[in-house]
Amino acid sequence: MHNIETAFISCSITFALLPALASEPGEVLYNGIVLPSEWPPGHVQMQDFNDQKVLPEPPYLKSPPEIIPIDVGRQMFVDDFLIEKTTLKRCFHRPEYHEANPVFSRMAYSGGAWYDPQDGLFKLWYNTGGVGLTTSEDGIHWTSPTIVTSQNVHSTIVWLDHDSEYPGKRFKLIYSRIQSGECNYWISYSPDGVQWSDPRDTQALCGDRSSAFYNPFRKVWVFSLRHGWGVPRARRYWEMRDLEEGPYWGKDRDPHYAYFWVGADKLDPMWDEIRIAPQLYNLDATPYESLMLGLFTIWRGDTRSKIMENPPTAKAREWQEQERPKINEICLGYSRDGWHWSRPDRQAFLSVSADTEAWNFGNVQSVGGCCLVVKDQLYFYVSGRHPEGNTTGLAILRRDGFASMDADDKGGTLTTRLVKFQGRYLFVNVDNTEGDLRVEVLDEEGEVIEPFSKSNCVPVSADKTLAPVRWKGAADLSGVSGKPVRFRFHLTNGKLYAFWVSPDTSGASYGYVAAGGPGFTSNRDTVGRPDTVGKSKFTFPPSKTDKYNRRRKT
Repeated sequence: MHNIETAFISCSITFALLPALASEPGEVLYNGIVLPSEWPPGHVQMQDFNDQKVLPEPPYLKSPPEIIPIDVGRQMFVDDFLIEKTTLKRCFHRPEYHEANPVFSRMAYSGGAWYDPQDGLFKLWYNTGGVGLTTSEDGIHWTSPTIVTSQNVHSTIVWLDHDSEYPGKRFKLIYSRIQSGECNYWISYSPDGVQWSDPRDTQALCGDRSSAFYNPFRKVWVFSLRHGWGVPRARRYWEMRDLEEGPYWGKDRDPHYAYFWVGADKLDPMWDEIRIAPQLYNLDATPYESLMLGLFTIWRGDTRSKIMENPPTAKAREWQEQERPKINEICLGYSRDGWHWSRPDRQAFLSVSADTEAWNFGNVQSVGGCCLVVKDQLYFYVSGRHPEGNTTGLAILRRDGFASMDADDKGGTLTTRLVKFQGRYLFVNVDNTEGDLRVEVLDEEGEVIEPFSKSNCVPVSADKTLAPVRWKGAADLSGVSGKPVRFRFHLTNGKLYAFWVSPDTSGASYGYVAAGGPGFTSNRDTVGRPDTVGKSKFTFPPSKTDKYNRRRKT
């Protein structure tokens, strides 16, 4: 391990801002965000996190696009990107752990949990020293596990690549492996997640707890690289369009080529019992609807180590006697450009338990793919540890349920920034069975566009993750399609989670569905309500990023 430590301690000193991937100035994303000419921007330095400064606010929140295209996915209120003004109150929500936990007697780390539409099965890959696979028809009850590779691995990611041109490479297995004192990335491919190709050593030096994911908004593979031995754990970043050809940063390249990316900061709370500054242990991410969802594994401390900054408290000494595993918990982050993260809620989204016998007494960490969409719910699989074993648990959240904009019986309003869409039908995710939701459409000057007024809007009173909004005197929104408009939501006694404009009466969002789920045939929601007829012949328009990629190829 000495060579690994030497390489990565040297990386902690400074990071040269050399481009991993050339980008034309002014690359425009699907949501109207314009990337800077230097990409990745790489302006954050390790010293910012050594000093426990605050994670910088994403530039697109400081200066959002003048007009925001909303054709991709459900539009959620996890930040202020879409909000011009509001009197509603944002509330963050957490999933509930399933009563049957742990649902599986092995640990993923990160592995992967995906729904495969080709055979209609949930599939979970886990760590055995090698890699194992178990399957399920309902995501709760799992079959007897099988070993798919006996290669000595450390941290793994399995990714179901719906965009792959080759059926034999639908599944990607990316893992870190330590050999002769060095830790490199290895890659294998599979058509079904069961039979895998011979592994290929990429010769790309990495830290042991490293990970990877695919960003379909920009069509790049992103490596989430462990940073830090002897310094706070954090993440480095490398992106490429071709997973096989790279370019990798590689052991023959200066490891400073990889960009310093993100870490924990002083807003991440300490545990009083341990009193040590939290660190970013791992970062997995996935495309969910209209943004990248990040699962930040935050390390709160380790009662078994010698790095506690202060003498241990009585509770810490008790945990030491109980051999409490590492205190890792999962927090959430959101990105609309794939690099910058907004983390408005620093409390644990998926937490450890105080119960010494609980499956999640310690080391709660994310699973590759991050979450699955199962009807009106999101399934989050997470690893957990207790003194006698490593397992995997399940937590369940309402679809889009990360944050809501809430109103009491006095009511309130939310007005969006200027948005533009090609669809025709407005839908909302709302919980207001005792309240009322009405929507009006405004022009660029803030005037109501008839007949889309509050008085003409048919009130919505429901607890549904997909509810249509209609107006008297208008069959749909085709009259304002393609024009810059604002939506103003009037809400009483309820929670508004998301809105979107669909080209289909089914309510298909054409956003991304993370690790998939029953009913989805790809990585996008093209189905909406499966029982609803009237699907259009809508073809998702090529984004400016797609056009940019075609120019690069030529």
